[in-house]
Amino acid sequence: MTVTNHPADYPVPGSDKSQPEGAQCLGACNPEEKIEVVVMLRRQNEGEFKQLMQKINEGAADAAPISRDEFGKRFGASQADVTRIEAFAKAHGLDVVRADASSRSVVLSGTIAQFSTAFSVKLERFEHHAIGEYRGRSGPVNVPSDMKDMVTAVLGLDSRPQARPHFRFRPPIKPARGGTSTSYTPLDLARLYNFPAGDGSGQCVGIIELGGGYKQSDLSAYFSKLGVGKPDVVSVGVDQANNAPSGNPNGPDGEVTLDIEIVGAIVPGARIAVYFTTNSDAGFVDAVNRAIHDDANKPSVVSISWGGPESNWTAQSQNAFNDVLQSAAVMGVTVCVASGDSGSSDGVADNADHVDFPASSPYVLACGGTHLSASANGIGSEVVWNDGDQGGAGGGGVSAVFALPVWQKGLSVTRTEGGKAALAKRGVPDVAGDASPLTGYDVLIGGTETVVGGTSAVAPLWAALIARINAAAGKPAGFINPKLYLAKTAGHDITQGNNGSFEASAGWDACTGLGSPDGAKVAAALK
Repeated sequence: MTVTNHPADYPVPGSDKSQPEGAQCLGACNPEEKIEVVVMLRRQNEGEFKQLMQKINEGAADAAPISRDEFGKRFGASQADVTRIEAFAKAHGLDVVRADASSRSVVLSGTIAQFSTAFSVKLERFEHHAIGEYRGRSGPVNVPSDMKDMVTAVLGLDSRPQARPHFRFRPPIKPARGGTSTSYTPLDLARLYNFPAGDGSGQCVGIIELGGGYKQSDLSAYFSKLGVGKPDVVSVGVDQANNAPSGNPNGPDGEVTLDIEIVGAIVPGARIAVYFTTNSDAGFVDAVNRAIHDDANKPSVVSISWGGPESNWTAQSQNAFNDVLQSAAVMGVTVCVASGDSGSSDGVADNADHVDFPASSPYVLACGGTHLSASANGIGSEVVWNDGDQGGAGGGGVSAVFALPVWQKGLSVTRTEGGKAALAKRGVPDVAGDASPLTGYDVLIGGTETVVGGTSAVAPLWAALIARINAAAGKPAGFINPKLYLAKTAGHDITQGNNGSFEASAGWDACTGLGSPDGAKVAAALK
């Protein structure tokens, strides 16, 4: 293919980036440093895809999931677009690491100097007190004019950490308001939440991890103590990352191990594919994309316990990620995402309300948190998880980015100050489950038995429930939001408590969504 190498002077929409307040420039990057960048391409048959998405959102009976193979043929990138990117790369001395038309992604490798020229960007080193040192850029990413319609995102030029894990160890403090602390195994919760019987045989649950790793010795000891079969856990490396335990259970290792132990305890017959990637927008988006297009492991459910405030994302990163999540819905992959552990502010110190992304995407099941009191006889009480400033609270609220989904029309939010108002944009979360560290999960991390909470635990809990339902039905439930909202409940309506700005109420609310699960009722709603 002969290519005229136009200058890269057309800004990719939504790619503008600036540095967070307090960031200091340390100077230029080493021009010879090698990095990888992910280029996302437009979809073929966009009009047809939008019509299909509309049907899926409306819960239409004829909106059956399509296979990964068929998806790639109908809605992947065109070979002409892939070939054009490959030619562009060659012209700038960049190597093509991977070009996949089905997932519409091309991974390029080269030096800082080569990428700076190719995309007309200035890359510098920055330091921030809360983030550490990272590679950053200001302004937009640029492409040649003959590529402006085909490139939807260029990710990875910036290495700033994009997300945080949403788990919390039980603090060494006395429970507030005279309460008591307790803990549950995942099997206890599956029983209390009335999960249908089964071990998930024939299913694969994908778990996305942005760092850290697991030790086989932890998993073996944990599942042995619970008396469940040892699940088949496979590690999948994405973009030069792999299963790399740091040895620090307080870091990402805690998240990775928690996720695997919850899923593995509830569906030991399922395969668990853990996708390890780098903590950047490029790594995060690419890992989810790789998981939903994984022809070898074929996950029917994906669990994500990482995220960051919507305001921390560029429009191009958010759009690229949301695009991938729409693809998951079309292929019948359910994506469960933790809604965050910092209440209605999502940890942003500007006295405003924020929701976490990707939980705020309209194409995921956003999982909020509760404080659960139960006994051998069943659930005694369940309220919104809010352990105060130090203890954490379930994330929830109203998106500043995404429009109101058709299945949330007619709902309202109740503010702790200001009363009831109509829900105007995407409301978060959709569902909830036990998340308070004071009523947390018994796990084994780094050889030590401990109790962990956070909405990080709720995403794999729901993912395991969906895997059991899929195994029993012999087919994937797929994008479940329209059916759950039609049923108007997840099983247990939570009507007490708040997460800061939002109050629980009868029906859906911006603290616990449709409530915590009654597995049998969820299964019935998804039939």
